[in-house]
Amino acid sequence: MVNALAKVPCSIVTGFLGAGKTTLVRNILESGAGRRLAVIVNEFGDVGIDGEILKGCGIESCSGDRIVELSNGCICCTVADDFVPALESLLALPEPPEHILIETSGLALPKPLVQAFNWPAIASRVTVDGVIAVVDGAAVAAGRFADDPEALAAQRAQDASVDHENPLEEVFEDQLLCADLIVLNKTDLMTDAERETVSAEIRAAVPRAVKVIEAARGALDANVLLGLGAAAESDLAARPSHHDGEAEHDHDDFDTFVIDIPRLATPESLLERIRSAADAHDILRIKGFAEIEGKPMRLLIQGVGSRLQHQFDRPWAPEDSRQGRLVVIGQKGIDREAIAAAIGRA
Repeated sequence: MVNALAKVPCSIVTGFLGAGKTTLVRNILESGAGRRLAVIVNEFGDVGIDGEILKGCGIESCSGDRIVELSNGCICCTVADDFVPALESLLALPEPPEHILIETSGLALPKPLVQAFNWPAIASRVTVDGVIAVVDGAAVAAGRFADDPEALAAQRAQDASVDHENPLEEVFEDQLLCADLIVLNKTDLMTDAERETVSAEIRAAVPRAVKVIEAARGALDANVLLGLGAAAESDLAARPSHHDGEAEHDHDDFDTFVIDIPRLATPESLLERIRSAADAHDILRIKGFAEIEGKPMRLLIQGVGSRLQHQFDRPWAPEDSRQGRLVVIGQKGIDREAIAAAIGRA
């Protein structure tokens, strides 16, 4: 029996675009060891792909009324308007959750969210069990968090004052600096040498002792990830951020938009168009659903750069519109019209 006076533990799952946060959260739900779980999932943009993935998982330990989507902006900037009310709505359920998972957007800074747990409205009711940073190991090994990793390294070697000029790298490092546990994900796509190199880079970037564990497809037992007991909201000084002192996190360095996708005969032509567009326009992240003729299930598409995954994830529901939609995220100035024209045609 849960102590009604005890604080409800919350795990913040952070990580850069495409790191595998939603897959990790789904695996936690599947191996929740009998816990009554709830999820708050935040999207960057107005189409809730990640929330739809979780709601379609059919896991008894986390019913649809315990999955809350926030899509009005990045959670680190909308704490008062979105996050606190969402948290309060879950705590008010007839059977409140025993543990809450909070999946941030790929561009969120976790520290402002941790700070929010000290707000009087929720401080006596919840605690941050731990901040879990998920890293796309294959993307880091390929240098996805610097425009030109070798040139940037050479520039820094010559001038110690040059630091964090690239917003991608800055967000990525802020997520690591706040972590209580770091999951080096997608190790199945890495060589042994790449795993060792990326692990060493992560440890060098984090000034305190934080455990790094390896995973493929986010496959880790809930008992490994939950129950960290970090009480992170009481340990803010140990979590430095490149944005400490700023009023809010600026997302003007990034663009997000939606492309409507017509019904397709086969997935292959769409996947090839996405790969070509990602290579030509340096797309950071793409995800969404499409309808394939003669298939009763929706096609889920997720990509980091030109590296794509696709699967039929669940049957179309009667209330679904079946309108295919893809969310595209890139750096400021990305050519929306050219990308939409290249990907969206039938």
